[in-house]
Amino acid sequence: MDNRPIGMFDSGVGGLTVLKEVMKKNPNEDIIYLGDSKRFPYGSKSKESIIQLTKNGIDFLIQKGVKAIIIACGTATSQALEEMQKIYKIPIMGIIEPTVEYIKNSNKRNIGIIATTGTIRSRGWERALKEQIPNLQITSKACALLAPMAEEGWTANIVAKEAIHEYLKDLKPLPLDALILGCTHYPLFEELIKKELGENIEIINTGTTLAIKIQEELKKRNLLSNKKEANYQFYLTDVETNFIQVAQKLLQDQNKIEKILLANI
Repeated sequence: MDNRPIGMFDSGVGGLTVLKEVMKKNPNEDIIYLGDSKRFPYGSKSKESIIQLTKNGIDFLIQKGVKAIIIACGTATSQALEEMQKIYKIPIMGIIEPTVEYIKNSNKRNIGIIATTGTIRSRGWERALKEQIPNLQITSKACALLAPMAEEGWTANIVAKEAIHEYLKDLKPLPLDALILGCTHYPLFEELIKKELGENIEIINTGTTLAIKIQEELKKRNLLSNKKEANYQFYLTDVETNFIQVAQKLLQDQNKIEKILLANI
């Protein structure tokens, strides 16, 4: 048993969708969440910048004494995870591998992916999927505006509805089995996406598959916590009120996020 916290890193509020799922599946685990709100968005940055920013975030979490780290960011996972796993001995997990395993164990063979421009440009999802499932049919679409809209809390208004329609209009006629939400901000638009694409296409929230995987990984390494009640700490690199509003709405528990600390990194 190991009662040290899990560290979780994202560029902003998107990782909260992962946090929500991890909390549900791992209710005994303390979590320290770091949102790099000062340097958001990551999706338009170079790979070199993303690697350095991810390293900064991981160094911060390691200083806080975490036992494992979740990169709850699609862009950082696709462009920096492999490099981070070479540098650090601590278990580090991103959002891609658990979802690839989920699809591999299903009968889904026509997959859509929506993500930030940087993630789509890196082709990280395509490479990971094709390595495990060579006969997969993949259609990718960059949705550059969705993450900034989520940071503003624009996830259910007319602007969000029009943006979802515009981004998905080329995917809608395709015979897709599932759509991967390759940016952790995108589950905030899940209801609009479902209405746009219909009920026959499975919408894959990467936080759900990752929450199961982190539990398996902690158990395998004998790192599970035996605490009766978990504690959560939230750090931002720049204070922003929208984070608190989105977090309260998403987690539906104001007591979990009553204080946001400033991370000087």
